[in-house]
Amino acid sequence: MNRCEISGKKPIVGNSIARRGLAKKSGGVGKKTTGITRRRFYPNLQRVKVVLPNGTVKRIWVAASMLQAGKVKKAVNHRKAYLTKAKAAKTAA
Repeated sequence: MNRCEISGKKPIVGNSIARRGLAKKSGGVGKKTTGITRRRFYPNLQRVKVVLPNGTVKRIWVAASMLQAGKVKKAVNHRKAYLTKAKAAKTAA
């Protein structure tokens, strides 16, 4: 689950730095580091129904950036399409 199946994005590690004090530009004597803790930065993964190149439909984990970039063709929700078509026909009648 922790990896985008299109781009391969996965969590990366970094530091969470705790500081105290007032910045010099704000009139203080400067920020002091009081602690450094390891942390993880997670990609924004979404579980999406996708039409694969061979035509099959499958649920996969995809990064939101890949969805925005249009690198993934989402599968049509036939039930939702049917309901909206039925609703349109009902209002037209």
